[in-house]
Amino acid sequence: MAQEHGLDTHATHGHTNVHGDALHMDHGPRVLPATLGAPPIVAAWRTRALLVGAVGLVLSLLFLITPDGRDHFARALLLGWFLVFSLCGGGLCVLMLQYVSGGKWGLVIRRPLEAMVGTFWFLVALFIPVMLFGRKLYLWMDFPNRDAVENALSNHMISEAEAHALNWKHLMLSPLSVTLQFVFVFAFIGLWGGLLNRWSLERDADPNAGSLASFEYWRIKFENLSGIGILIYSVALTIVAIDLIMSMDITWYSTMWGLQFLVGQGYIVLAVAIHTVVRLSRTQPFATALRVTEQHDLGKFLFGFVMLNIYLTFAQFLIIWSANSPEEIHFYLNRIRGGWWVICSFDFIFHWVVPFTLLLSRSFKRSRSKMLALTAFMVFARAFDLFWLIEPNFPKSMANFAGGGIGMLAYITLPIGIMGLWGWLYLTNLQQRPLIVVNDPHTAEILEPEHAH
Repeated sequence: MAQEHGLDTHATHGHTNVHGDALHMDHGPRVLPATLGAPPIVAAWRTRALLVGAVGLVLSLLFLITPDGRDHFARALLLGWFLVFSLCGGGLCVLMLQYVSGGKWGLVIRRPLEAMVGTFWFLVALFIPVMLFGRKLYLWMDFPNRDAVENALSNHMISEAEAHALNWKHLMLSPLSVTLQFVFVFAFIGLWGGLLNRWSLERDADPNAGSLASFEYWRIKFENLSGIGILIYSVALTIVAIDLIMSMDITWYSTMWGLQFLVGQGYIVLAVAIHTVVRLSRTQPFATALRVTEQHDLGKFLFGFVMLNIYLTFAQFLIIWSANSPEEIHFYLNRIRGGWWVICSFDFIFHWVVPFTLLLSRSFKRSRSKMLALTAFMVFARAFDLFWLIEPNFPKSMANFAGGGIGMLAYITLPIGIMGLWGWLYLTNLQQRPLIVVNDPHTAEILEPEHAH
């Protein structure tokens, strides 16, 4: 009855939980329902996501009326694109990590990860307007060759340091070079993601499904593709992070930049994946498949990414701040002066302190309602961190946080619109395949009774 009414169901020792839900007995394995497709409630979520996306985009178009609004529209568009890239590309990376490392922790989030990867074409389409607004974001697009750089320098449009950096980095940062780099990035994500998603369905349809030979064949096949894929993706992500975020300040650089963004992607991907499976656990088939054990394991994995994110970000800050080099220190000075210290403090609290503190608790990680709230908050926190990285790169904002004026509201409406449309496509992908992988040796493990409390 609990499952029929969409209530939380946990497998424990034959008792009821605090909500009074009926629980599974531990004298035998649980049985998956006959239908493993997405429940009807997913269609309602899709409609809401599409509505939110449409409203957000319509409101965002109003910012195109004024020059300041167009400037902030371009920056907010970049933020929204990077969120989508983090979920699509990051979802692919976590999926490959799961195939290489194995374990039942990734089995329950495999379909959500595949659905994230399936949003690839939305990522590519959204990249076009980002490049169309590129001259509002990047000096390397405004001054694409040495003659343009020299002319800008003579007219005092850029500083000597910026001119030197533009010329020195021209091989990597020019419209043609960046275009070629993104052809490589998109080709890799499309090819690797397409193969993994296709093979996943072929694996379940294998005539020898359930046999040791089938398990080994697919394990080796996925591992071979994913192992080299993780290495290639790390390079691709570093290229994207440098081209689209770091290069907004053409004079700045950091050797930890790519790794910092790689960990940040794991942060948001796991937050969305956990939020999805916990919300789906109110109905079948996840009411049966998601045990407290796997939720707790996913919470610990998410906690690991939070800690690693803190470590890398603080290490970068500590190295640059202690060196006190004029070529590097301005990155942080622009983000703590002119009112930005308030935003910096909130970013520290939102992005690290809140999830770190809460995920320390074992009982918190095992609570479905609390994990739902935290994972949704962590998506917002990641977007807030990207705002802190993007906006202070521009003259008015680096001098004064309030210099952005009302145009900064685009950072709210446009990312919400983009994420709404992405959510609609993500949920559409989720509906198109069974939610539980059946031809995997770990499927039997997640159906075992719960033994730990």
